[in-house]
Amino acid sequence: MDWLDWHQDYDDPSSDLSGRLRSVQRAIRNHLDAHPDGPIRVISACAGQGRDLIEVLATHPARDRVSARLVELDPRLADTARTAAAAHGLTGIEVVEADAGSTASYAGAVPADLVLFCGVFGNITPADTETTVRALPAFCTPNATVIWTRGRHTPDIRQDIRTWFTDSDFEELTFDAPDNVAWSVGTNRYLATTEPPTPPERLFTFQ
Repeated sequence: MDWLDWHQDYDDPSSDLSGRLRSVQRAIRNHLDAHPDGPIRVISACAGQGRDLIEVLATHPARDRVSARLVELDPRLADTARTAAAAHGLTGIEVVEADAGSTASYAGAVPADLVLFCGVFGNITPADTETTVRALPAFCTPNATVIWTRGRHTPDIRQDIRTWFTDSDFEELTFDAPDNVAWSVGTNRYLATTEPPTPPERLFTFQ
């Protein structure tokens, strides 16, 4: 897969990818709107070009209160994200070229208030997806929001993912899965009622 070519579908407003992006951006805005004061720390796994977060922050009043680490292994996509962040004057965004499946890539950036795992679960095994979801409490502050995506493709584990979140001390806020599209976007809040488990060194291997 050439991920640079894959991102071109974002430029077509009628594409499924653009529809998913708009849904993720709504969820990001909802989180920012619900936190009108104080700093907001964000991490984004497999961040790609960072369009979901960068395009929201470009015009959002919270822009200067946000510090974010975007983790992306492809240097071309990471460079595009850096360029976009700089163009919008978003000095709080850090883009690192690193393996998002490695826990070490988030050192110093967690726990975070907003955790983005978009475009991840559809490209890793179900077993790695479960491992990642169950490890996410260690990446979250109390009441943090996690936004994630997963398509309908086989095996369709979306209901399993929702259960894994619930089992891991998360409350589901929204699950956006229109009947006429392939994508789904979930939003969950970390309740932090128990001590989070120590995450494994490796969360997943991107396929």
